[in-house]
Amino acid sequence: MDPRLVLATHNPAKVAELIDILRADPTLTDLDPTTVVRAAHYGATPPVEDGSTFAENALIKARSLAKETGIPAVADDSGLCVDIMGGAPGIFSARWSGHHGDDPANLRLLIGQLAEHLDLGQRRAKFVCAAALVTPDGQETVCEGEMLGYLVTEPRGIGGFGYDPIFVPDDQPTDTVRTSAELSPKEKNAISHRGKALRKLAPAISAALI
Repeated sequence: MDPRLVLATHNPAKVAELIDILRADPTLTDLDPTTVVRAAHYGATPPVEDGSTFAENALIKARSLAKETGIPAVADDSGLCVDIMGGAPGIFSARWSGHHGDDPANLRLLIGQLAEHLDLGQRRAKFVCAAALVTPDGQETVCEGEMLGYLVTEPRGIGGFGYDPIFVPDDQPTDTVRTSAELSPKEKNAISHRGKALRKLAPAISAALI
């Protein structure tokens, strides 16, 4: 089948997560995963993400991809905002160590930067996501979501990606306190910033695919 929706990401883990979240929506339960493709499917050129907010960067990516592919494009921009660091890493989360997408290096750097802040009150943080849909005819929709929590001193868990191994969500799905990396994909998607943003965006995506 021909692609119907293109996602502005090259991260396979994020693609799987996005599809799971979208298909959980009542309006998209029949979405065929084979019709949802990554930007790499088209060899699309990644745009320069020079926005100053998550929403601006999400729109930059979605606009570029919709124009290049001619089908509806969904892009998200997300990151970790640490209270005591004034909201950093923020929009620079994926390249905090200086190399885009180097999760282990980003994690090590942030752990080191917070090494002297051991009180949980000093380790409050939130994940923020802006999800954007842009259609070839120029319609644009942006929705945002947040997941509040705190950061532990050592990584725990093997799931997720990015800063998940040190982030403990406030909204725990069970009585056991776990990091995002210790949650199952279903548990994480139910409470995550990305899940919240995409669930808000789902009606617009559904309408674009009719």
